[in-house]
Amino acid sequence: MDLCVTIKGVSFLLQTGMGILGNTVVLLAYTHIVCTGSKLLPVDMILCHLAFTNLLLLLTRCVPQTMTVFGLKALLNDPGCKVVIYAYRIGRALSVCITCMLSVFQAVTITPTGPYLSRLKPSLPSLVIPTFAGLWLFNMAICIAAPLFSMAPRNDTVPAFTLNLGFCHVDFRDNLSYVINGVAVSGRDFTFVALMVGSSCYILLLLHRHSHQVKGIRRSQGGGAETRAAKTVLTLVVLYVVFFGIDNVIWIYMLTVAKVSPVVADMRVFFSSCYASLSPYFIISSNKKVKAKIVCTAEHEQPSADTQDSNDK
Repeated sequence: MDLCVTIKGVSFLLQTGMGILGNTVVLLAYTHIVCTGSKLLPVDMILCHLAFTNLLLLLTRCVPQTMTVFGLKALLNDPGCKVVIYAYRIGRALSVCITCMLSVFQAVTITPTGPYLSRLKPSLPSLVIPTFAGLWLFNMAICIAAPLFSMAPRNDTVPAFTLNLGFCHVDFRDNLSYVINGVAVSGRDFTFVALMVGSSCYILLLLHRHSHQVKGIRRSQGGGAETRAAKTVLTLVVLYVVFFGIDNVIWIYMLTVAKVSPVVADMRVFFSSCYASLSPYFIISSNKKVKAKIVCTAEHEQPSADTQDSNDK
């Protein structure tokens, strides 16, 4: 196997494995919290949904990509390609939308209560599920072109205006369809990223302007939890924006050429999936609920293992 192919395959394998493990741990931790009777805050519900969408993205894009890199051919037929590509596009879209939702909800949460927010803040928990449903329906509509143009690779040649994903092709037939799809997807992404950055800048402004008040709230009302949550949100936003920028620089380049090199397509897949792979570890390290649940589970398993060793002796 060529050294370049080996490096690429190992990189995708590590990214996929780490991402699936991290997001699964976050989902299991939140599931255990709910099963023990604890109530999730809106931010926790959003983080849980973010882990689910990132897991969907990794399973539908990085897993088949890794298998293709290692030489597995004909993984999917035409219907399989349509389902997998559609699920991937929705997962990728929801990743940016839910990160934006997380930033906006956290900005509203830490905003000082005024006449307009006095009725909105108590209703935030009841708005989370409808917002999820709205984002799913919106992105299912935006991404509908993906299954229409997706197909299994026919041979080693790649037609013009076709995205070569390795395990599937997305053939847009002509330049107009290719550009319209690119503009629609990029327009949606840039809109949500702009809203995400704006709300994050507002969070930074509030944290800076009201640092003394926040310290007082921490002592009297537990405001420290909100501050920690805000810092987690800001970290996730910065992480997303960095990889979003790299992803879209490559995407804009891809829109300017008729035939996209497989190396360029692989680079875009890798960088666009970095957020899905790394974000759960930021959640685990900064979210006290998730971290405590993982530590508690580990400590519970350790005595059981010690007891089993003693019995074996």
